[in-house]
Amino acid sequence: MSRSERKWDHIRFALNKRQKRSTVFDDIKFIHQSLPNISVADIRLDHSIGGLSLSSPIFINAMTGGGGEKTYQINKELAKAAKMTGIAMAVGSQMSAIKEKGERYTYEIVRKENPSGIIIANLGSEATIENAKLAIDMIEANALQIHLNVIQELTMPEGDRDFSGALKRIEDIVNAVHIPVIVKEVGFGMTKETVKSLSQVGVAAVDIGGSGGTNFAEIENKRREKTFSFFNEWGIPTPISIIEAAVMSEEISIIGSGGFLTAHEIAKGIALGANAIGMAGYLLRILVEKGIEGLQNEIETFHHELMMIMTALGAKTISDLKKAPLVISGETYHWLSQRGIDTKHFSRRSIH
Repeated sequence: MSRSERKWDHIRFALNKRQKRSTVFDDIKFIHQSLPNISVADIRLDHSIGGLSLSSPIFINAMTGGGGEKTYQINKELAKAAKMTGIAMAVGSQMSAIKEKGERYTYEIVRKENPSGIIIANLGSEATIENAKLAIDMIEANALQIHLNVIQELTMPEGDRDFSGALKRIEDIVNAVHIPVIVKEVGFGMTKETVKSLSQVGVAAVDIGGSGGTNFAEIENKRREKTFSFFNEWGIPTPISIIEAAVMSEEISIIGSGGFLTAHEIAKGIALGANAIGMAGYLLRILVEKGIEGLQNEIETFHHELMMIMTALGAKTISDLKKAPLVISGETYHWLSQRGIDTKHFSRRSIH
């Protein structure tokens, strides 16, 4: 099977599997504020992550490219939606275009459609400095995302089996490129120890990519004769991984992704410590089912609802929202307790 055929397989399987809401978000509850003392007109959604200034904390996360005409059309429409709503966008792994120049157009279209937007390049942890520079130049990227997908590769029939030296390669790229480097997990979450290691080599931001969104182990298992079913339930739930990352380092920006479906969940992710929230599979499904206008409306609805929630909490800015008091219970509380993370400060903090 060619790389482009495999890319389309991933999209097809992701669209066919209806995303279920993660119940772990139910463990997080905001503490009601009867006197928020602000107006909806006071709310600002602009924020920054890893040196990038964003007009919204929501962005279109890495999805596709390198799969011929079908992925070209998807990236073209996603880029149009990103431009119309003023949000950032990451492309899927560009290694296919580095190995096959005929696939470059499926990524280059993103910059053509959104010439002044925030565009994030993407490569795997096997990438070299030369690969990184090619990926950045290909789309005139504002940042580079390096993804970690050990479980996906192990489950993939033709996937990689050697993951040694990844941290050193990431460090080399950080020191060689002129834009922020973001390291992203692909659906299985990051631990506080992983975040600390990445922070120490100069990574600007981590995208924790927790479990609860698109499950690449399940997707790859559909392509196997004998499944690795034990990987289908593998990983760290998104809210837990955000907290692990946030308590480890204030030096590094945190991006939450993996299963966000509502503005309420987006608000919770930010309040737990994320600087921004990436959404992929859900937005792709909206695009396929409702078109560009439907996707634009969905993103604008997220913005509107997020502003309502921030008003209720008395949070004028994303920085304020990160201080909103909340209570953590259930599986999330037990996990964090076992990991030595005290959750009491979340309930005792205050925006003002």
